[in-house]
Amino acid sequence: MAKYGEGDKRWIVEDRPDGTNVHNWHWSETNCLEWSRTFFNNLFNNLKILDGQNGLHVTIKKVDKLDGEAYVNVRKGKIIPGYEISASISWEGEARDSDGKLLHKVTGTVEIPYISDENADEDPEVRVSVKDEGKIGKNFRDAVLAKGKGLILEKVRVWVESMSKGGPVKDELETKKVPPKSNSLASAVVGKKKEEEVGVKEKEKEKVKKGCKVISLNEKFNCRAKDLFEILMDENRWKGFTHSNARISKEVGGEFSIFDGSVTGANLELQEGKLIVQRWRFGSWPDGMQSTVRIVFEEPESGVTVVKLTHTDVPEEDRYGNATVVENTERGWRDLIFQRIRSVFGFGM
Repeated sequence: MAKYGEGDKRWIVEDRPDGTNVHNWHWSETNCLEWSRTFFNNLFNNLKILDGQNGLHVTIKKVDKLDGEAYVNVRKGKIIPGYEISASISWEGEARDSDGKLLHKVTGTVEIPYISDENADEDPEVRVSVKDEGKIGKNFRDAVLAKGKGLILEKVRVWVESMSKGGPVKDELETKKVPPKSNSLASAVVGKKKEEEVGVKEKEKEKVKKGCKVISLNEKFNCRAKDLFEILMDENRWKGFTHSNARISKEVGGEFSIFDGSVTGANLELQEGKLIVQRWRFGSWPDGMQSTVRIVFEEPESGVTVVKLTHTDVPEEDRYGNATVVENTERGWRDLIFQRIRSVFGFGM
């Protein structure tokens, strides 16, 4: 034990003459409000909510105002975000006929009155108003709520996730990592440490797998297997039956993004009318978490298709600790995908 008044130098953080905060040991705070304004503008400027459905076109024009406070504290390399902000976002709607002629134009506002780190695991309130209080204005307002609320909340989650990773200081934190000394002894130690880290990571992966579930579904449709395969691989049809934005590659190795970017992944194996294997990831899942979707198409009789779905490595909890991921994912497959395909394309049994 050290004598009174003395201390073990391994535990003392001394001020350096060059001002370097080695390993981010000292407490540091960065104001992120201006960075957040730019981030929100990049997320929302000219964001399309409706693009011709029922003759309606709705676009978010810009972020008019973002007030409050947002900051990131760093201590011993640990990131501690803090924020309480409100946002006001303007939108514009147009009604056009089949020839593209403008019939009516309205403007309105989306208010997000309270986004706080205390409620990072909850979606904030979204209020939609329109300047035209008539019937057409009300129709536009309802359309923005129905079609745009989910997209707006997803964009807010992108900002919240970025703040949790350090916001504007993320890159700075990476560059401040001190590299090891380059000598043979250090290299040997580093090499051994890396091997140990790999072993730990493998064990962690095993733990993650234990925290996952498998979803298995069998669904019947009145259609040919080829028709159902084409619907699931066509982004325009996805947009139609989910009422959300989608980008889908039809190539093996190609990437996709569905439900307004809430789900992303890539095609691992494709056999027309027979098999789809994809890597799936939800934006709300813990970092690094990936799952695999395997859809087998069988046609036991002409005009009847049986889909056998297996969705493996679905985490039991999301990044916010909500333990409803498996339940929500299974419900999503049944209600938001398969049932809507039956309803929209007339494939019900």
